[in-house]
Amino acid sequence: MKLNIKSLTLAAGLTWGGVFFITALANLIFDGYASVFLDFGASIYPGYHGPGGFGSVIVVTLYALLDGAVFGAVLGWLYNKFAEGTATGS
Repeated sequence: MKLNIKSLTLAAGLTWGGVFFITALANLIFDGYASVFLDFGASIYPGYHGPGGFGSVIVVTLYALLDGAVFGAVLGWLYNKFAEGTATGS
């Protein structure tokens, strides 16, 4: 069985982007919420400097969408390559 790489790319990008969006938004509402997680985001995404205003929420969300999409595409491609090599009866 092969994975649909486009679907996995979209799902992974939206999931990872959604995680950062919701977390960063919650940090704006509840001061200090998940600051360590957002500092992690600041350490890997250039241009994002940790919890801040709504502009920071958008920046980290866009980075995470792209990052998650790339991860999903690579994961789907790798899965399909490995599944090709282990297919029986084809």
